[in-house]
Amino acid sequence: MTEERTPSASAASPGPLSIGAFRAAVCKGSEPPPLPAIARLASYRWLVVGTVCIGACMGQVDASMTQMLLPRLEREFTARLSTVSWVAISYLLTLAAFVPIFGRLADIFGRKLMYTGGFLIFLIGSTLCGFATDLPMLIFFRFIQATGAALLTSNGIAIIVMATGPEERGRALGLLSAAQAVGLGAGPAVGGLVLDTLGWQWAFWINVPVGLTGAVLGWLVLPRTSLSPMTGGFDWRGAMLIAPAMVAVMAVLNQLHTWGPTSPALIGCLLLAIVLLFLFGRTERRAAAPLLDLHLLSKPAFLLGNMANFLSYAALFGVFFVIPFALVRVYDDSGLAAGLRLSILPVVLGLMAPVGGALADRLGARVPTFCGMVICVAGLALLYAFLDGSPGSLPLVMLALAIFGAG
Repeated sequence: MTEERTPSASAASPGPLSIGAFRAAVCKGSEPPPLPAIARLASYRWLVVGTVCIGACMGQVDASMTQMLLPRLEREFTARLSTVSWVAISYLLTLAAFVPIFGRLADIFGRKLMYTGGFLIFLIGSTLCGFATDLPMLIFFRFIQATGAALLTSNGIAIIVMATGPEERGRALGLLSAAQAVGLGAGPAVGGLVLDTLGWQWAFWINVPVGLTGAVLGWLVLPRTSLSPMTGGFDWRGAMLIAPAMVAVMAVLNQLHTWGPTSPALIGCLLLAIVLLFLFGRTERRAAAPLLDLHLLSKPAFLLGNMANFLSYAALFGVFFVIPFALVRVYDDSGLAAGLRLSILPVVLGLMAPVGGALADRLGARVPTFCGMVICVAGLALLYAFLDGSPGSLPLVMLALAIFGAG
């Protein structure tokens, strides 16, 4: 009798066994298997990769296309640039805050349902963005859209790794990078065409059929998640601290010029950011399964590599933010012309990315990373020198964008 009661008592306790059984039951009950006719195909793993690539491409198209909308939205809503910029910032901020949260939840409860749900939430947010009647409403709907994008981003690479073997993984991840480059390159041109022909709302509505296609394919194609033994619970305290901390930090960075360095609002946001980041750091050091393992920061390769990655993306999105305004306002380009000119940057980026990977395989990561950053600085210096508004400087501006993209 004692042996029969032991499992029942164990199941009633909140230990790892009961949590593991619960998450396994949730995943098994909610994640359908792939369609048998699809799963039996010899190329099934590449269909999985292709499905993930749809989400990667869609997200990059939207992120880069939105940069082309900002000058138009500034006029449409008669708003300051610092306010309009939150249309882009809210999207990126939501990604940064929710990717670690959703990644950890997917480790616990499975990836297929979360990835497919990401498509649905993204298309719902895109639809609502097109119907926004004022800027605060649009910024809120961008938050919804970015929540879906965070579900896609946090699970895409893991699904590819799960579906492919070690001998094919590099090729599969290379295809994912290519899809992202295609989306990043197509976004400005598509955004410019939409602005010149259909109106800014269609820049969001064109995501709807893509999102529906991705959701259907995700449901039919993606494999069920193979859950690994759980090493800890979910870091709820860290999850509740990371989002408001990042909002406070971004408010300080984005509103410094508008509010002024001595304004009570800016000082309040700065103090709030310091307190929240301190609490987040203390929480992560004490958590059994932290969202962000701060001990990794003691590893020089991890710390310096991420610093280089941060600087490169800061420069990339900084260029994507500023150049559309320069092309439209200073050079009087149409939306389509500005988009086509800006596309040269991601096109060169996509062409050079495999070269950079091959150099890293041969020489290690340090030399290509250093050379890439030097080339980026050269491209930015050329932009500074030639972005003067004269029509004759446009070819040199495009050359500078290409050099920057190569870096």
